Amino acid sequence: MRPLTYIDLFAGCGGLSLGLKQAGWEGMFAVERNPMAFETLSHNLINSIPSHFTNWPKWLPKEPCSIQSLTDKHADQLRALRGQVMLIAGGPPCQGFSSAGRRQKNDHRNKLYRSYLEVVELVRPAMVLLENVKGIKMHFGPRPGKKRGPGRPPIPYSERIKASLGSLGYKVFDSEVLASEFGVPQSRTRFVAVGLDTNQFDLCPIKSPFDVLQQVRAFMLAEKKLPTDGPISARDALSDLEYVAQGVKPSPDTKGFVAGLYAHPATIYQQLMRGDAKDGAIADSHRFVNHRVHIVARFRKILTECARGKNLTDEFRKEHNIKKACVVPLDPERPAVTLTTIPDDMIHYSQPRVLTVRECARLQSFPDWFQFRSKYTTGGDRRMVECPRYTQVGNAVPPLLGEALGRALKEWISIARHSNPQAVRSAA
Repeated sequence: MRPLTYIDLFAGCGGLSLGLKQAGWEGMFAVERNPMAFETLSHNLINSIPSHFTNWPKWLPKEPCSIQSLTDKHADQLRALRGQVMLIAGGPPCQGFSSAGRRQKNDHRNKLYRSYLEVVELVRPAMVLLENVKGIKMHFGPRPGKKRGPGRPPIPYSERIKASLGSLGYKVFDSEVLASEFGVPQSRTRFVAVGLDTNQFDLCPIKSPFDVLQQVRAFMLAEKKLPTDGPISARDALSDLEYVAQGVKPSPDTKGFVAGLYAHPATIYQQLMRGDAKDGAIADSHRFVNHRVHIVARFRKILTECARGKNLTDEFRKEHNIKKACVVPLDPERPAVTLTTIPDDMIHYSQPRVLTVRECARLQSFPDWFQFRSKYTTGGDRRMVECPRYTQVGNAVPPLLGEALGRALKEWISIARHSNPQAVRSAA
């Protein structure tokens, strides 16, 4: 049978690639233009031993690259891959669609899905997998105070993408997927679309890939010994990383900061994420922020007076002159709210501080062996061009969700082949 090969577009630091690899897929190559994110991707998955991308083509340098540059320089080589690639996966930038941000109609990143589709058209994979925020399903209405003008009603970008894939010969299934149902300790709802090339698949009467995803869910969680009867809470994910004064050492990568040490794991999820990490060792990227005294006092007041797992009320903001749009104290008994790229959007459930990069990575289900590279954070106009560690984590696909999707697609192919041996025409 054709190998389960994939190409990862808009790969970021590698969350989706890691998940697909854990599900048994074979990486061919990954495309990421930001040097900071690519440094982390390369360290963990490309130049690692063994590499997670065993079939990287010789014509493609292992360096940051935009998709536009890829198609401009290597269209012929991409076209030559037809018949060799089972899946193209990726999540075009979502900032312009996200309700957690400014949700700007004219954000140039909104149209980067066209680059994704251009690679699909050149390579013609048997399947495509596209992930984004659920806001991609909402159309951009008129500005506040203005009425919509004459003409066609606005079309959500999700429908544009589905229509474009349809014109290329793909049958498209889509759904909203909640990450916390797949072992991720975070209430992160994502839009996922799966396209199947009708020229390579005889679409016999079988289930939607998302029906298969729900079947895969219980088996995957049981295999990892994670709970199947309810989500993993923030405390279940993070308690072994809590700040303890006698449990810190100077940060190994930043002067003037301290880094946290591992306490004994208290849950199966912590054991799963830690792997071979020993008690008392310094966790990667577990550098605590040096908050000012008045910020610590404000955080203490928030933890004492404000509802957990919810944004601050307007009354509290006004009373304390807080202009920041999002500040959520975590609820220790429930999954975290959706992680963003801004560290101070979220306050630790029991300690007056923001989360470390490693704690954010735990909430995204990155295993602790996965090391983040480059600077920790950035600000101002640099946010548009830089992708430091906090941003890399916040932008990533949770690896456990990626693994569940990868397992579901594998099972879908297996079901198709058993119900109709000719279902995958390219199979040997």
